[in-house]
Amino acid sequence: MKAVWIILLLWVVSLGLTAKPNEQNTYKHTQICFYGDTLNLNIDPASVVGFNDCLNDESIETFYQQLERSDYQSIVGSMKRYKEIHQPDDWLYYQLVRKVAQHISPKAENYQRYTLYKWFLLSKSGYDATLCVAGDQILFYVRCEENIYDIPFFHKDDRKYVCLNYHDYGKVDFAKVRFSQIGVHAPEATSPFSYRLTHLPAFSPKDYQEKELAFNYYDVECRLKVKVNEQVKKIFNNYPVTDYGQYFDAPLSAETYQSLIPQLKKNMKDMDVRTGVDYLMRFTRYAFNYQPDMEVYGKQKRMTPEQTLLYDQSDCKDRAALFYCLVKEIYHLPMIAMEFPNHLTIAVKFDKPIGTPILYNGNMYSVCEPTPQSEDLAIGDLSREYQQQKFEVAYVYNP
Repeated sequence: MKAVWIILLLWVVSLGLTAKPNEQNTYKHTQICFYGDTLNLNIDPASVVGFNDCLNDESIETFYQQLERSDYQSIVGSMKRYKEIHQPDDWLYYQLVRKVAQHISPKAENYQRYTLYKWFLLSKSGYDATLCVAGDQILFYVRCEENIYDIPFFHKDDRKYVCLNYHDYGKVDFAKVRFSQIGVHAPEATSPFSYRLTHLPAFSPKDYQEKELAFNYYDVECRLKVKVNEQVKKIFNNYPVTDYGQYFDAPLSAETYQSLIPQLKKNMKDMDVRTGVDYLMRFTRYAFNYQPDMEVYGKQKRMTPEQTLLYDQSDCKDRAALFYCLVKEIYHLPMIAMEFPNHLTIAVKFDKPIGTPILYNGNMYSVCEPTPQSEDLAIGDLSREYQQQKFEVAYVYNP
């Protein structure tokens, strides 16, 4: 009899051992292409959770617990490995979160469920994220210690949380619609989120197109060919208005850099510093069409240097960012960004000031206007329109 029990026990154990590979085979193996890289995911069917309930603590807690009981780690683990290898900035990593959430729960099919997946994945990736709800509306926030100007935020326990999905609603009247914060919180969610950009993805060279930029440099027509990538538009879609430094110091992608900077250096190799900066100033001023943001986008939109090269039109803020980037990269000269009520320009510190100098913190800077004006301004000239206006120094660069 004892032998029979031993045989039965061994049979049960053998069933358990053979069941595991079969269970693993139920995982959905998929690949997600992400800006030139491939993310491999094994999705546990149990981690595909439905949501058609009212938005409240109880329903979201139930959603969260269902995912907790699944093998969600296989998804988040793949995302974290991508992060360890490629070191994306937080904003780019959030684009990966969006893409994975979209793959599991398409936005168009169930917006609430899609947002819950974004919140879950970002939280389990370690970011201090939270949700606020009102009726069927769901706002997704993340803790951020930086200045953000055009999206909603709130403070709790001396911490600021900014909204990541406000653009999906267009506009919310917070005076009439009262949102309540959901109490569900992942224990891993402790890190703040940053909008600072230190590098762009290693795009495939085939994703670039060549763009010709032409301008007159003292009646001599100059032409530059630069490689630009339309995918950059997607990366910065819904990127909020932040401090100028976030845009000014945003890097160029590798292909764009290699197509532009060596070409500029070659054209300027026989120029002294003053003449070279003047060349960069006139390139930035005249190689792009000028149009105010409100006319093009219906709102304020600050562009990074790479975006300014990519788009066909730009305003003073965008040109200031590009000019700053070029002077910083080629000459490493100290600079200040001068913000007037309706204008932004750059002043550069040379060995000796040129024209009418700008005194700031004991240093003399010379205005270098990178945006077209009614006058053809030389280095050291400030447009008559702004000579009697007060300005603030919005950003300082000291090499």
